[in-house]
Amino acid sequence: MSTEFEKLVNTVRKLRSEEGCPWDREQHLFSVKNQFIEEAFELLDALDKEDIANIREELGDVLFHTVFHSVMAEDERRFSLDEVISEVNAKLIRRHPHVFGTENLTSSDEVLANWDEIKKQEKKAKFAESILNDIPAAYPSVMRALKIQEKVRKVGFDWEKPEDCFAKLTEEVQEFHEAFESGDKDAMEHELGDVLFAVINMSRFCKVNPDEALRKANDRFVKRFKHIERELKAKGRSCEEATLEEMENLWIEAKNLE
Repeated sequence: MSTEFEKLVNTVRKLRSEEGCPWDREQHLFSVKNQFIEEAFELLDALDKEDIANIREELGDVLFHTVFHSVMAEDERRFSLDEVISEVNAKLIRRHPHVFGTENLTSSDEVLANWDEIKKQEKKAKFAESILNDIPAAYPSVMRALKIQEKVRKVGFDWEKPEDCFAKLTEEVQEFHEAFESGDKDAMEHELGDVLFAVINMSRFCKVNPDEALRKANDRFVKRFKHIERELKAKGRSCEEATLEEMENLWIEAKNLE
């Protein structure tokens, strides 16, 4: 395995060399972040589908980007690949004192609580201004909202019971409806954001991952709409030619088939 990893590093360095690829040579540490995000989502898609061959391929793409960014950082004299590996290894050892040290933690809940405490101490000086400072602004919005809510929950800023969450959600939906009736687009955006934030808050009390729930809802919609398209095509028709009632009936049919 170490030999293969070394080959990958050498391949990336070759791509970045004068004899390498013009595109790879032109990149810098901050220029390919969007491609990295795309690869991470492609890996997530493969994991959702439990597609082992594709998981292996997408893990390779994510690993490539880790090496690529590290090699670019080396070229720019910012940090080295060895430093990246050393730092994550030290972090894993430091955050698992029950494995590499003398602490006695016997459950996953204890491990997670201890992990959070160690992480908090590590970041205390760096993010002393606010407990929310270490949540990246670049996170997808659903993930960032969930992280924000989980952070403030740990210091006691949270609803006491699910019923309070439901009441807040109902309140936000009503305020969005009022904004909608007013026709004020800025107000609608503001209130819709509050509705979405409240829905994510509700998901925590249900112990349901909101991003996972939304992705599955997207998948269900795609599957049902494709059923509509197939059925219409079998009749020699398109969605543009069908009535809304016809499509809704096929939607219900697709839902019943599930």
